[in-house]
Amino acid sequence: MQALLLLPFLVLIICTLILLKLTHTLLWVPWSIQRHFNKQGIVGPTYRPIFGNTGQIRQLYSEAQSKTIQIFPGGPGEDPLVINHDITHRVMPFYHKWSAIYGNTFLYWFGPKPMLAISDPLMIKEVLINNNVLFKKLKYNPLAKMLFGQGLVGLDGDHWAFHRRIANQAFSMERVKSWIPDIVASTRKTLIEWEETKGSQEEFEMEVHKELHNLSADIISRTDFGSSYEEGKRIFELQEQQMHLVSLALRSIYIPGFRFLPTAKNKERWRLDKETRDSIKLLMTKNSETTRNKSNLLSLFMSATENEGGKVKRLSIDEVVEECKTFYFAGKETTANLLTWALIMLSAHQEWQNKARDEVFQVCGVHGLPTVDNINDFKLIKMIVNETLRLYPPAVMMKRRAGKEVKLGNLRIPAETLLYLAMTNVHHDVNVWGEDANKFNPLRFLEPRKHPATFFPFSLGPRVCVGQNLAMIESIIVLAIILRQYVLRISPTYVHAPMQLMTLQPQFGAHILFKNI
Repeated sequence: MQALLLLPFLVLIICTLILLKLTHTLLWVPWSIQRHFNKQGIVGPTYRPIFGNTGQIRQLYSEAQSKTIQIFPGGPGEDPLVINHDITHRVMPFYHKWSAIYGNTFLYWFGPKPMLAISDPLMIKEVLINNNVLFKKLKYNPLAKMLFGQGLVGLDGDHWAFHRRIANQAFSMERVKSWIPDIVASTRKTLIEWEETKGSQEEFEMEVHKELHNLSADIISRTDFGSSYEEGKRIFELQEQQMHLVSLALRSIYIPGFRFLPTAKNKERWRLDKETRDSIKLLMTKNSETTRNKSNLLSLFMSATENEGGKVKRLSIDEVVEECKTFYFAGKETTANLLTWALIMLSAHQEWQNKARDEVFQVCGVHGLPTVDNINDFKLIKMIVNETLRLYPPAVMMKRRAGKEVKLGNLRIPAETLLYLAMTNVHHDVNVWGEDANKFNPLRFLEPRKHPATFFPFSLGPRVCVGQNLAMIESIIVLAIILRQYVLRISPTYVHAPMQLMTLQPQFGAHILFKNI
């Protein structure tokens, strides 16, 4: 009887403790952190309990994607069409709006978590080149793991170091150059298909974004996994569907345990993840004998070993599958989108297109192709690729978190503060690049950049993109082969609407007119 009388008091105590905990987490801690930064002169939009500023951010993205960037007719001596490359307001609209109000460094809130937005190159360099002790990768939203896998992107510590050593071997410049014949073969096969589509037309229009994704998928399949696009096609389709679901999840607050609820979207995520895993394992089994005899990523991950304390250390089948998920997605998305924007740039800027084509004929001759021996001679095309990466980087920003309390520049950063590194803002900053920062000018890259954190499309430091050699070589080869066969023009149907999904891509596709030389 006495126990029954005490029960309401116990419930009251428990509820009071929970309420105090929530009050501390959702009100007191954010208020303290906001006050901490305010004392240092850092302000930002007001914290809103539980959801922070996520609702405002989603609204700003929605508004930005409802408007396009106007294309103007060119004047005398200019290209027929003039594209405004100032894209910050569209691809990172909340940063564009709030930096104008609060300054380039400001504090905002992702739920109850503080996020410090930064575009100072010195601070960005310090964050990225750090040894991963002070500034770490963000912890995954659990729903994102189904897309990226538990591979290089999400690993830390010794596990990351082991995987990274294997990937470094796979993507060394020497090995990437050995794949040049495969890249050329895939590209020529794609152009043959384009010619069949063209038929007898003198000039034809094509939405190249999808075409370049298919081409990049074929190249990543051949070079990294020893298969053709047709064999890996289903995996790419599954990853594409998963990407849209993950993109939605990343812009929302994750509620612990939500991933286990049998909602319609979660069921679809589970189905896609299972089918992706099964498809990769089937591909591994099918190609196990031939793969082990080839110098590609899959063979290295399957066979790589290290001696650790007298024991042989190797990756499990599941770990190999996770890495395959990462590289199937990242390898295709990054290069395909880079190529898309590069073709748009060349189509809009006829003078640079003509100069690039002249270089192709000078390097390869009228009928020649890129080879291991001449790949380093494409100086201008490499500059064009870099200028495209500056204006339209595959990822518009990068994020890190403070592993412990740390000083960054003149600021004291509390532990677990998230950092938003506004790459696109840096890449378009007139104080860094000059008054013509929003214009396409490949000659900016005639000389190396003096400060590395003014141009970092592949990141910097220990976690610099392991596949950047392949992305650059692949882009140069594909552009060279296309330019030696076609003259490109922007189609009247093209709508300039860069959009950040998981990567930067054209919201309404990339419509280009092709005409044989």
